[in-house]
Amino acid sequence: MKLPRVYPILDTETLGNRGIGIEGAAAAFLEGGAAILQFRHKAHWSRDIFTAAQGVARSCRQGGVPLIVNDRADFAMLLEAGLHLGQDDLPPREARRLMGPEAVIGYSTHNREQLGAAAGEAVDYIALGPVFVTGSKRNPDPVIGLEEVRRCRPLLDKPLVAIGGITMQNAGDVLRAGADSLAIISGLLPDHPTAKSLRERMEEWQQLVKQV
Repeated sequence: MKLPRVYPILDTETLGNRGIGIEGAAAAFLEGGAAILQFRHKAHWSRDIFTAAQGVARSCRQGGVPLIVNDRADFAMLLEAGLHLGQDDLPPREARRLMGPEAVIGYSTHNREQLGAAAGEAVDYIALGPVFVTGSKRNPDPVIGLEEVRRCRPLLDKPLVAIGGITMQNAGDVLRAGADSLAIISGLLPDHPTAKSLRERMEEWQQLVKQV
């Protein structure tokens, strides 16, 4: 699997705290050139959240862009989306058995031991982090830093997604350390978010990674 260098994450809590609509953010990112989107909702999946996820899924299908659902295999299947798993979620082998051979499945790791174990799993890409301090998780794992990304890259023959505290200022360093893709949450959100500014921020990210 070849991942785009920018991997936008629609984190519903972060978007809600900033007063940004989920579907509006998705549409703006897609207009700005996003080639993949992840829908990340850590709380209860209410009917309203599922309706919003359906809207995002429609926009992704219309744009020919893969949608990945965080944690929840059931909703990923209902939305005809891929799945991203954490260390405490459904084991990757069971998710693969449930979702079938064609579904895109990613898997989060937080250290070299977890990454080594994940390398043998039936997943399409592996995420590693947090690379830097992050505010998007309530109980984040220890920061690993750029050197650990460099050390882990040779251990893996699958795409490596770096996550955690990645900004436009440090993105180039993370890519040069060996990451194939950068998972971004807060770094995609301008100070005064509008449909226009969200689209423009995504365009800025696309230009940035082309230069590395």
